[in-house]
Amino acid sequence: MQVFTESLSPDGAVTLTAFLQTDSPDIPNYRTRPAVLIFPGGAYRMLCEREGEPIALSFLAAGYHAFVLRYSIGDGKHFEDPLRDAETALRLIRSRAEEWRVHPHQIAVCGFSAGGHLAAAMGTVARERADALVLCYPCILESMSALFPFPVPSLDELVDADTPPSFLFHTRDDGAVPVENPLRFAGALDRAGVPFEMHIFASGQHGMALANRLTSCGVESLMDEAAAHWFPLCCAWLERTFKLK
Repeated sequence: MQVFTESLSPDGAVTLTAFLQTDSPDIPNYRTRPAVLIFPGGAYRMLCEREGEPIALSFLAAGYHAFVLRYSIGDGKHFEDPLRDAETALRLIRSRAEEWRVHPHQIAVCGFSAGGHLAAAMGTVARERADALVLCYPCILESMSALFPFPVPSLDELVDADTPPSFLFHTRDDGAVPVENPLRFAGALDRAGVPFEMHIFASGQHGMALANRLTSCGVESLMDEAAAHWFPLCCAWLERTFKLK
């Protein structure tokens, strides 16, 4: 495995960390691999580390190259700032696809909470769109702006026929992001004729990441056996979506 970090801003605050599979002559059919670009959550105020590297390593173990973007956050920023960071990261991965052995048209973005909003933007308003969206307890609606340092658009209203296939995971009793958020996005996908898969689990608090002990910080409420199924379900969906063999 290769791990390295690329700076995407002059001050070094915006970075892209790559987790690349080692090329092996024993696995010739996977010299070029699909990739997942990960956006941790944190209400556009901070970045949750539990939703960064542990997610990348899980996708790495599933056969993907993985990237974690630490995007612009905090007071004094605007929604266009993290969106620009995400577009820059995706363009960089595609421009270096041959060097990094990434399939340039099999790149999914995976976002959590506010990072889920950013991931949804990469399939709606972004000029550089991802090939698939993985939205984990995502903020979608403009009303979520009350939690953020800047206003954000309702992305369900911006879904179109070019929005990529999407996977959504949420819990019905999420205490921070109402389940209406993914439901509205799924409804918009359906009306636009965009393929999607959605899993709403009965229980689980906000911010569970993998929903297992690896991302729980030892907090029992951040673990849920049922909700933890989202990750293998997502990998199976990505395999079908990208037609991996």
